[in-house]
Amino acid sequence: MTARQPLTYELFVDLAVADPAVVGLVLKGSRAHEGMVTPHSDHDLYVVLADDASTGLTRFAGHRTAELDLVVVTLTEFRAAGMPGFERYALARARVVLDRLDGGIARILADKARLGADEAFSDAGGWLDAYANSHYRSVKNHRSGQALAARLDAADSMRFLLELLFALDRRPRPYNKYLEWELARYPLPGWDTDALLRAVDRVSATGDVSLQRRLFALVEAAARQAGHGEVLDAWGEDLELMRPQSW
Repeated sequence: MTARQPLTYELFVDLAVADPAVVGLVLKGSRAHEGMVTPHSDHDLYVVLADDASTGLTRFAGHRTAELDLVVVTLTEFRAAGMPGFERYALARARVVLDRLDGGIARILADKARLGADEAFSDAGGWLDAYANSHYRSVKNHRSGQALAARLDAADSMRFLLELLFALDRRPRPYNKYLEWELARYPLPGWDTDALLRAVDRVSATGDVSLQRRLFALVEAAARQAGHGEVLDAWGEDLELMRPQSW
C-alpha cells in the first residue's frame, strides 16, 4: 500500500477474498464481541491459508497498526492455535468473515470453544486445588493479622475460581475484559451471574473472609458433584478453616 492508500481492514479483506490461497478469515477481539467496540478498537484478523499454498499475502504476516493487526497462518497452524493457550478464548468467540471450507473454519472455532471431557476434568481439578490453596492462605493470613497478604491471596483465589468454574462447564475462561459480556450471554449453569460477579468483585477488593467462606461452600458442593471430591479431601482438616464458621 502507498502512503496515500494505507492498509485498512476493508482493503485487506478485499485482497484476501480475491486470493484463492486464503481459505478463511477470522475476526477476533472487541469487534467480534457485540457492544464492546470503542474508538480505540482495532481489527484483529486471522488469515488462514491452505497448507502449502503460495501467496503474496504472506508479506503481511505480523502487520500491526492502530487500525489492523494480522496473523497469517496455515490451516494446520490455525487448527492448533490456542490448543491449549491464551488465544483459545479469543478464537472461541471469534467471528467468521470468510469460510471457503464449507463451514470448516466455523467447526474449528467451535472445537476451540468446547473443552474435551478429559481435558476439562483434568483442568478443573488443577484449578480447584489452586483456588483452595489461595483461599486457605488468605484465611490463614487474615487470622494472623496479615491484612495485605490476606487480600492479595483472596484476589489470587478469584482468578483460580473463574478458571475452575469455566472448566467445569467445559469452556475456556474469558479474558477479564469480556467476563461480564460472556456471563451476560452465556451464564454458568447453577450460578447466579449477578451474585457471582458481586462476590468476585468484593473478595478481590477487600478479601472479605466471611464472603470467601460462603463462596467456598458453594464451590465445594459444585466440585464434589462434578467428581472432584478427592482433590478437596486431600486438604483434610484444613477444610474446616476454609468453610463457613458456625461461631
